[in-house]
Amino acid sequence: MVESLAKKKERVEKIIDVFEKVYGDADCTLDYSSALELLIATQLAAQCTDARVNLTTPALFKKYPDVYAFAYANELELREMIKSCGFYKNKAKNIIGCCQKLISDFGGEVPSTMDELLSLPGVGRKTANLVLGDIFGIPGIVVDTHATRLSNRFGLTTHKDPYKIELDLMKVVPKDKWSWFCHCLVEHGRAYCKAQKPDCQNCPMAEFCPTYNK
Repeated sequence: MVESLAKKKERVEKIIDVFEKVYGDADCTLDYSSALELLIATQLAAQCTDARVNLTTPALFKKYPDVYAFAYANELELREMIKSCGFYKNKAKNIIGCCQKLISDFGGEVPSTMDELLSLPGVGRKTANLVLGDIFGIPGIVVDTHATRLSNRFGLTTHKDPYKIELDLMKVVPKDKWSWFCHCLVEHGRAYCKAQKPDCQNCPMAEFCPTYNK
């Protein structure tokens, strides 16, 4: 039996109630102190853990303290500094290109619209939504590996494509909760709903999870 949109919304409200009790202050797990630092850290986090990125960025942000330092960085040196984050050649190229475009098109500032952010090298919807939500307070659905896995297990989507998942979650999660809800998915994915061995027996969400109730 296919669950109606109204029933999904009701179930999401119950999920949110549990999230508020367990992860009430959930926030971005990347370390940053500015819009630019979050923009770059999120690019580094592609196919890499936030923990690894957080080990890399202190020295990185010290060597390259602003958009101009990144824009005119030696690409080989930048590669070496971010090598542990994987895909370092492409990431270094994109970070430099991104910062050059920030200077040429946006006065060196990180823009605050989806279209403008997507015009930057290395920036996709996941990065753009994270920056919009956490820096500018504009709600967005951030679809990372945790959101993909949990939204499918929770029965909130049947898709693997990030954009289709984003659209599905937008229909059932209240707009003012979008950014926070996705931070909660990360927390819950790490604590209970792990990729390989989900701890369903102790999961506080089990009652509302169709995967568990199967």
